[in-house]
Amino acid sequence: MTEPSPWVARWAGHIPAGGRALDLACGSGRHAAYLASLGHPVEAVDIDLSQLTEEFRCLPGVTLRQADLENAPWPYRTAEFAGIVVTRYLHRPLFPFLLDALGPGGVLIYETFAAGNERFGRPRNPDFLLQPGELLEAVRGRLRVVAFEEGLGEGPAAVQRICAVDPARELLLLE
Repeated sequence: MTEPSPWVARWAGHIPAGGRALDLACGSGRHAAYLASLGHPVEAVDIDLSQLTEEFRCLPGVTLRQADLENAPWPYRTAEFAGIVVTRYLHRPLFPFLLDALGPGGVLIYETFAAGNERFGRPRNPDFLLQPGELLEAVRGRLRVVAFEEGLGEGPAAVQRICAVDPARELLLLE
């Protein structure tokens, strides 16, 4: 397993302590492993779990789920998560489901490729590249933005990153 994205590592501490987390399109499981190391029970979901090492499969606190997130029903209709992490993955129809799956005090940490990345490599298909400000628009009116970045990232790559929480649910925690 590799280190978590610096963006995820920077903002994961905002996820309520011990809260259940979702690593969406988990790939090799690096973020699920990181979140579990912070004490979160983690659901790691991907269409293909073959990238996961035996070491990862034995991690305590991590539940694996194989699911087609693009061509099957959303597998978490009644679930609530304290944190949702998505990196290097974009399927726009999932945005409303992700926002609905955040529980009280829940945190969305999202980082993926943006328009302009085609000059650096893959992905090049605009279907897999965020347009300027698109993550901000996806959460507008629903979540409070804690941090947002858009521009050149590691690699180099063109990226967008957001960390956001639901303000109505934040108020519930204060009562």
